[in-house]
Amino acid sequence: MFFYLSQFLSFFAMPLTIILILIVGGSVFIRRKWGKKCLWTGIGLMLFITNPFFSNLALLAWEPDFKSFDQIENHEIGIVLTGVTNLSKTATDRTFFNKGADRITHALQLYRMGKIKKILITGGQGLNPVNPQTEAEVLKRFLLMTGIPESDILIEDQAKNTAQNAQFTKVFLEKNGITTDQKFILITSAFHMYRSKGCFDKVGLTTTTFPSDYYSHDIKYDIPALFYPDAESITYWHKLVKEWIGIAMYKVAGYM
Repeated sequence: MFFYLSQFLSFFAMPLTIILILIVGGSVFIRRKWGKKCLWTGIGLMLFITNPFFSNLALLAWEPDFKSFDQIENHEIGIVLTGVTNLSKTATDRTFFNKGADRITHALQLYRMGKIKKILITGGQGLNPVNPQTEAEVLKRFLLMTGIPESDILIEDQAKNTAQNAQFTKVFLEKNGITTDQKFILITSAFHMYRSKGCFDKVGLTTTTFPSDYYSHDIKYDIPALFYPDAESITYWHKLVKEWIGIAMYKVAGYM
């Protein structure tokens, strides 16, 4: 019920949904004064959310700064949240990555540098699985291909969302006799780090964050960045709004 309520609110709060309602409503009632206002407001919002300069500024303000590898102290375990593979395509001899692959590649780099001794991957099949494999299993296969010993790869493959990532990780650690009093490195997307950190804090796991998978980039002042409409900018605003709604719902539900 909680999931469907969150999805319902997300749909109606999405910038593009609001813009379509304003433009369609304004067009239907164009003869009325408020109809014209709705139409021009929708057009103005469309110009705003398709501007790459403004979407990048919003992302820069939201995403935490990345941390250099040198400033990370050594830890026993790095925890990697999934959501980076294409489980809609089934294969058993390779891993299909979506955006966000540097969650696992940065975890691999931390391991190779000796910053972590083990990698714990948490994530199952999601809410509408079409692939019999879990994402944790798929990423474990990738790490094995890079030469990491199987004993250094831990997987929790039941979690379906961020709250369960934290809850089930703690259960996994306790079940396997791994102390939960230590500090872990938490590795996930920068835009998703606030919610992730909050969930792990809630279950009593102490983490130091290592953001990855950035959507923002250094500010550019060229003509394309300032003036050219960009369809990806709509996607960025949708991700931000959906994340903010998710945080609000998680706080209401007591997950963080």
